[in-house]
Amino acid sequence: MTDRLKFIWPPIIIGVLVLAAWQAIVVVQDIQPYLLPAPSLIAENFFGDISLMWSTAIYTAITAFLGLVLGTIAGVLMAFLAQRLIVVNNLITPLAAGLAAVPIIALTPILNNMFSITSRTPRVLVTMIIVFFPMLVNVTRGLVQVQPVQLELMRSMNAAPRTILRVLRVPNAIPFFFTGLKIAAPLSVIAALVAEYFGGPQEGLGSRIAGSAANTAYGRAWAYVVAAIITGLVFYLVTIALERWTTPWADRTRST
Repeated sequence: MTDRLKFIWPPIIIGVLVLAAWQAIVVVQDIQPYLLPAPSLIAENFFGDISLMWSTAIYTAITAFLGLVLGTIAGVLMAFLAQRLIVVNNLITPLAAGLAAVPIIALTPILNNMFSITSRTPRVLVTMIIVFFPMLVNVTRGLVQVQPVQLELMRSMNAAPRTILRVLRVPNAIPFFFTGLKIAAPLSVIAALVAEYFGGPQEGLGSRIAGSAANTAYGRAWAYVVAAIITGLVFYLVTIALERWTTPWADRTRST
């Protein structure tokens, strides 16, 4: 417990100092809210309507979660195919890299035109595409980069490819899977937020940020940004908790 507190307290202290300096600079320099609102104004808007912040964050979180799940499933399935068939690997990997290079800003208007702008589908698809690439790359690496000695041992025992996959490749890919998931989880929130920013229902954080900024409610806009940050942190922390719960041996290895 003491060792964990050593890692928790430094970022908390730094965060408090940054907020205090931020507040002091805004007050002393008399900076207007449209340039940089004070933390006190952001906190006033955030806690003044916490129920709205909560419901808006939940809407964006559901969109991000759906895209995360679909992108993870698609990435893992393609990783298995890429590991098994070299043709699939040569075709899918460059395509996935191309999709990852496409900016969200370019994808969202296209998908909004393809589907109903009032539905959640375009934003879920954008999130799924963003999540797909890190999951595909990391899981493929885990399935392929096995120890040659272990692979030769399995083959010397005349193990079938299915047995090698189940006994050797999949366990080796689990840490790579969680590495990709820890990247993809916060990215899913960012993707959903940006996709909401460019149109659609007004229930999401992205739409609320755009609407508040357009109405010169800058403190409220930043309050929604804080809600987005908290949502991303929750996704990341849940991923870490899931990793430690499903792979406790990895946590013990890091401790030693």
